[in-house]
Amino acid sequence: MTAIASAGGSNVSRFIRFLVVGGTAYVVQWVTTKVFTWWMPTNLAFTAGFICSTSTHYTLNRFWALPSLRQDTWRQFREYLATAALSFVVNFALFRLCIDGFKLGPMWATAIAVPPSTVLVFLILNFRVFRAKEKR
Repeated sequence: MTAIASAGGSNVSRFIRFLVVGGTAYVVQWVTTKVFTWWMPTNLAFTAGFICSTSTHYTLNRFWALPSLRQDTWRQFREYLATAALSFVVNFALFRLCIDGFKLGPMWATAIAVPPSTVLVFLILNFRVFRAKEKR
């Protein structure tokens, strides 16, 4: 059994759990963005929703979907934040494209902006951030 498999199952099972976490984080972002749009400007509401979603995403991935044998927790957290920053750039660019280019409302723009970065984020998290640390 490989170190990654022993750290949290096969890549297929990790991907399925990642999708469950992603779906949960997506619901968190959609609901919080909706609530925040009641009293915040659109961009701020999207950003606040993204922060709530990312907090949920990190916690569930770190401790359930993509458990890792790595011991360098602070470095791992910084790598996660860099991945989240990349995800935000992709999501926010698509969000604004949907609003400005396609004239969609904030909720449809959120629905469309979130999914495209899912595979990219999974690959980074599974094979880098939450991987088992190689034995030397």
